[in-house]
Amino acid sequence: MRSYAVRRILLIIPTMLILTLAVFFMVRLIPGDMVTMMVTQQQFAQGRAGQEPLDANVIRQALGLDKPIYIQYFEYLWGIVSRGDFGHSLWNDSTLLGMLRLKLPVTLELSILSLIIGLVLSIPLGIYSAIRQDTIGDYIGRTASILALAVPSFWLATLIIIYPSIWWDWAPRVQYIPLTQDFWGNMGQFLLPAFLMGLSTAGGTMRITRTMMLEVLRQDYVRTAWSKGLRERAVVLRHAVRNTLIPVITIVGGIIPGLFGGAVIMEQIFALPGMGRYLLDAISQRDYLIVSGQNLIFASFTMIIIVLTDLAYAYVDPRIRYD
Repeated sequence: MRSYAVRRILLIIPTMLILTLAVFFMVRLIPGDMVTMMVTQQQFAQGRAGQEPLDANVIRQALGLDKPIYIQYFEYLWGIVSRGDFGHSLWNDSTLLGMLRLKLPVTLELSILSLIIGLVLSIPLGIYSAIRQDTIGDYIGRTASILALAVPSFWLATLIIIYPSIWWDWAPRVQYIPLTQDFWGNMGQFLLPAFLMGLSTAGGTMRITRTMMLEVLRQDYVRTAWSKGLRERAVVLRHAVRNTLIPVITIVGGIIPGLFGGAVIMEQIFALPGMGRYLLDAISQRDYLIVSGQNLIFASFTMIIIVLTDLAYAYVDPRIRYD
């Protein structure tokens, strides 16, 4: 397994290189020029309307955007390799790593809470629906999973913000409460968006859990366990659940990176100062290096999760071995 893990980790390097190349060039294809936006904002901020406009060429030269794009790309890579500089803002020269320390805990907390909520809702419900197939509880669980898949979480979030504010004069807090400062206040702020994110992922996880549980329950070794007179709890928990969780691990491994994508929308709706909102602001401002750096970090995290998911198979199922 060690050699397999080393090979998978080494494969991350060319994958990340291709990704940085694609993102670095594609982000510059977004309509709108950052320097033009910067000149316009500085004119209004400094009360320079009607005066001689700022020289865009001077700004472009100062930011290094006058160089050919392939030279900018190699300088960006050299900054990562030599100094660990994943990018700095072209607007205020703040570093990505510095902002990461401030905003990453928000995104991690939101993603972890939503993952926990999604798994707590989906796995027990999927197992129950399988062992009580074609009962009222099974029908209710399957209907709930379809609704969770069909209804967009951002639509629910918008309704939850708009209608309670109209009917009961209630709205979620927009001022961020750190976890270390006020635990319950922080939980009250994060549970609602985390529940909505977890609900959208719970539907698919519940259905795959139910499907795999039904398949495992029809296996010969499970029938043998039933024939020995074991209790239902022992048969389900000791014999069936473990093999059921193998494909569920695959689903969870794909959900975790997707939670960071969902955090972009939820952080914007609920005014949470996380990495998702920071990425959206960087895209709207055409902050090229910040966008490239964040994509590199998120992609690296995704690749690591995929490798860990593959390695987790061997611990869940002893029959799986990696050469």
